[in-house]
This record gives sequence, structure tokens and C-alpha cells, in this order.
Amino acid sequence: MEEKLKSLVGKKIDVSCTSAVGFTGEVLEVENGILSLRDDEDKTLYISIEKIAAVNVVSDNHLRPGFVA
Repeated sequence: MEEKLKSLVGKKIDVSCTSAVGFTGEVLEVENGILSLRDDEDKTLYISIEKIAAVNVVSDNHLRPGFVA
């Protein structure tokens, strides 16, 4: 898993740790079993690779439903 995550550095991904816990962000670094992500609020997240259940690369044209003013 660590080698696969290293190939995603610079890309935006969704990370699922359990069925109820997920994170989205740009992969900054993968080192010593830790994944570093930068989220949309420019906060850095550190996630143990052992706890990751699934990873999905986010497409650039990802649309989120919402209200239009």
C-alpha cells in the first residue's frame, strides 16, 4: 500500500479508514507508514497507512450537489 500511495503524490484522493471515517486531500508525502494529506482548508492530515481500507483518486470534474443562489 505504501508504494502505491507514493505513486499518488501530488494527486487528490479520497481515503477510507472505516465505513464511517473518510478523508479527502492532496497527497503530500508517504513515509514511515504515515500518509500526509492537505485538505481543502489547507490543513495537513497524518494518517496511519495500516488503518487505510480503500483509496480513490478524485477526478478534476468532481461536482458536489448544493444550492444555487
